[in-house]
Amino acid sequence: MGIIKEIHNLYLRKEITVREVVEKYLKVIEKWEPHVHAFITINLDYIEREIKRVESLKFSEDLILYGIPVAIKDNILTKDLLTTCASKILANFIPPYDAEVVKKLKEKGAIIIGKTNLDEFAMGSSTENSAFGPTKNPWDLERVPGGSSGGSAVVVATGESPLSLGSDTGGSIRQPASFTGVLGLKPTYGLVSRYGLVAFASSLDQIGPFARKVEDLAIILQAIAGYDPKDSTSSPYSPPNYLDSLGKKVKGWKIGIPKEMWGKGVEKSVLEVLDSALEVLKDLGVELIEISLPTVEYALPTYYLIATSEASSNLARYDGIHYGYRNRDQKDLISLYKVSRGEGFGNEVKRRIILGTYALSAGYYDAYYLKAAKVRTLIRQDFESAFKKVDLIVSPTSPIPPFKLGEKITDPLQMYLTDILTIPVNLAGIPAISIPAGFKDNLPIGLQFIGPFFSEDKLLQISYAFQKLMDFSEKYPSMERI
Repeated sequence: MGIIKEIHNLYLRKEITVREVVEKYLKVIEKWEPHVHAFITINLDYIEREIKRVESLKFSEDLILYGIPVAIKDNILTKDLLTTCASKILANFIPPYDAEVVKKLKEKGAIIIGKTNLDEFAMGSSTENSAFGPTKNPWDLERVPGGSSGGSAVVVATGESPLSLGSDTGGSIRQPASFTGVLGLKPTYGLVSRYGLVAFASSLDQIGPFARKVEDLAIILQAIAGYDPKDSTSSPYSPPNYLDSLGKKVKGWKIGIPKEMWGKGVEKSVLEVLDSALEVLKDLGVELIEISLPTVEYALPTYYLIATSEASSNLARYDGIHYGYRNRDQKDLISLYKVSRGEGFGNEVKRRIILGTYALSAGYYDAYYLKAAKVRTLIRQDFESAFKKVDLIVSPTSPIPPFKLGEKITDPLQMYLTDILTIPVNLAGIPAISIPAGFKDNLPIGLQFIGPFFSEDKLLQISYAFQKLMDFSEKYPSMERI
């Protein structure tokens, strides 16, 4: 049984109150936060108002998230609650409205318990690029939790919150899920509204959930999925009932193993753990078929041209005039722009803005951005061809286990390579999920399932079957190791 249903049943039997549930999680937060720094904002006055709001709702079984705490990545807008994007330039920004996903969670009775740490503007793979300091991996405090949704992954791993939301532009949900031993789902582009998500790269960004149990992941996805007229990229697709797919057999499914995602660059320790995971898939009766995705090797440079180009455009709005941080000592407009942006943005954000501006500049657009857009189409076509032969694709989520804090922060290319197995999914716009598949030296290793457009039900179905045989949802990091 998932955590949501456990709490829901306690409410049904009137054995616990909303306040008691929230206080239980606040005690875990109090215990872990001095060590992991997964939250940017815990506002007790806001939480108190949230408790009273939920208590005023008439409890019913339809309010499936009634009294369930959910942590929100700090690049998703929350009315009357700080939304900083882990950046100095937005350090004091309090949104006047909720993002669509937050609105939907509240309508289902969820309580927003806090805002989680991230790489500044979701740019990074380790949650070290936060203006408020890094988040640490609870399995080894000398290591990173992955990024950019490292805070959202850690709060679920430690038990500070049963659920959380993150955003995934190139693997920012799946890679930290893999590094911290929890489930992370990147939905099909357009399935979940991006209204109220602070844009990094608009054609790649997607909001998705973290959980410990597949059942919980299905419930929260059900709550946030669906068409939103306020998001011009939102799909009119009607989501099925994701809980209906759980428990159904997967025997006879064909699952592709792309040779390009299992060979060069994947560490031996990762492959050793995932060998056991592939045996579990065979036990479930699926047929593993070697396939090829020849354009995947071009995904990394393609991604960094497209993502940085869109970032340079999206972040132009933070100019010290419209909103955000402003240096007030400047005497002319150009100096105000330069100094405010120079002081407000961190190094990684500035690096990406410069790269993207260069790629879009006159004389270089055709050579870089346009060519990258064409390669992106080829990558998508590669996946479409593969899904004519197989139901799903499987790969490691990350080519390496969690690395040490500071190990890659001065070498951006090495940092970018940690997302090499997740980035192709965002370029294609398709869904994928990371599920814990084992541990090596007490560090979690994740397995990634990739599906065709709007195949979230199948991804949840295979993950549920897999978790039945290989379940790490009750395994928590220990405070004794600190």
